[in-house]
Amino acid sequence: MVTLAPLTGVNFDEIVDRRHTDSVKWDGRIAMFGRDDVLPLWVADSDFAVAPPIQQALVRRAMHPIYGYSQAADDLLPLVMSWQKERHGWHIQPDCLATVPAVVPTLYAAVRSLTQPGDAVIVQPPVYTPFFNAVTDNNRRLLLNPLKQVLGYYQIDFEQLEECAKQGAKLMLLCSPHNPIGRVWSRAELLTLLDMARRYDITLVCDEIHADLVYQQHKHHPLLSLAESSDKLISVFSPSKTFNMPGLSMAFMVATDALLRERVVAEFKGLHIESNHPFSLTAVQAAYAQGAPWLDAMMLYLAQTQQQVVDFVEHRLPKVSVRASEATFLMWLDFNELGLDDQALQRLLIQQAKVGLSAGDRYGQGGEGFMRLNIAAPSALVMQALQQIEQALAKAL
Repeated sequence: MVTLAPLTGVNFDEIVDRRHTDSVKWDGRIAMFGRDDVLPLWVADSDFAVAPPIQQALVRRAMHPIYGYSQAADDLLPLVMSWQKERHGWHIQPDCLATVPAVVPTLYAAVRSLTQPGDAVIVQPPVYTPFFNAVTDNNRRLLLNPLKQVLGYYQIDFEQLEECAKQGAKLMLLCSPHNPIGRVWSRAELLTLLDMARRYDITLVCDEIHADLVYQQHKHHPLLSLAESSDKLISVFSPSKTFNMPGLSMAFMVATDALLRERVVAEFKGLHIESNHPFSLTAVQAAYAQGAPWLDAMMLYLAQTQQQVVDFVEHRLPKVSVRASEATFLMWLDFNELGLDDQALQRLLIQQAKVGLSAGDRYGQGGEGFMRLNIAAPSALVMQALQQIEQALAKAL
C-alpha cells in the first residue's frame, strides 16, 4: 500500500476551460448528448491540469522545431520497471516488457493473435465497452461471466465462470481494477482465477490501466506478480489515466511467455504501427520520473470528492445508491429504484438535470439502471452535477 502525502503548489479546485480545444468530453457534447449545455462527467479523462513536470517537458520538446522519427530514451523502460516495483511491488524482467500503442488496441491485438475466428472469449459484464467489441469485431464467440452483487458488493461468479471455461473458452479479458464498478480484485480472487485458467488452459489478458488509481485502504495486485512462470498471461498498462494524458497514446505489455508476447507484438508490426511519437515519449518519461507527488496529491483529492458524493447521495438522493469505489476516478450510481428504463433515465439526466453521465447499459448485462459518474474534476463541478440531479428528480417524481 502506498502512503500518500499532500503536495503543495497544485490546485485541483482550479476549473480549466477545455472548450474549443477539440475535447471529446466538452466539445463533443452535442454529438454525445444532443446539446451543448450539459455538465459532462462521462468519458474517462480528467479535468485536472497535468503534473507540471509533464507540461514543462512537453514545452521544452516542442521548442525544438523538428518533430521527426523518434526512439525511446535508454532510461524509459527502466523508469517503467522502477515505477511498478515501487508502487506495486512488481519486479518486471526487462525481456518480458514491450511498448505498445495503447491498451484497447492491445486487447484487440491479443484477441486476433491468440485465438481463431469462432473461438470463445470470456468477458465479465458490466465492463468497459471495448471488451465486448474486441471479441465481436474480430468474429470471436462472446462468453459472458456476469459479475454478481452480494449485498450490493460486486464479486466474480466463479461457479458460472467455470461453466464458461467448460465451453472451451480460449481466452479471458480481465479488467483489474474493474471499470466501471471500481473493484480492486483481492489476492485470493486473482489466485482462484489463475488456478482456473491453468486447469482449463485459458490465456488471460489483463487490462491494468487503472492500477495506479487505487485508494489508500486497498491494494492492487498485478496479476503477473502472482503468476507462475508457465502461466499463459499478458498484462497491459499505461500512464494515460494515471496522469491524464490519454491523448498521448502509449502503453506497456508484459508477458513472461515469449511466444505470447511476440504474437501480440507481431499484430502491430503487421500493420506497421509504431509507438514512438516524440511527445508521447517525452510525456511518459517525465510522468514516471517526476509525476509521483502529483499523483499522490490527486488521489487524496479524489478520495475527498468520493466521500462527498457518497454523503450527498445518501442524504439527498434517497432513491439513488452508490458505493465508494476501491479504485478509479469512476463511481457507479444505481438509479433502479426510480423505476425508469434506461432511455427515460438518460432523457431525465440530459434534458432536465443537464448532466452528461455514461449510461450503464452500454457496459452490458447488469448495467441497466446504472450511470457511471466521472469524479476526476474540481469537486465544485461534481457537486454541482449532483445538485442538478437532485433538482431534476424533485420535479420529476
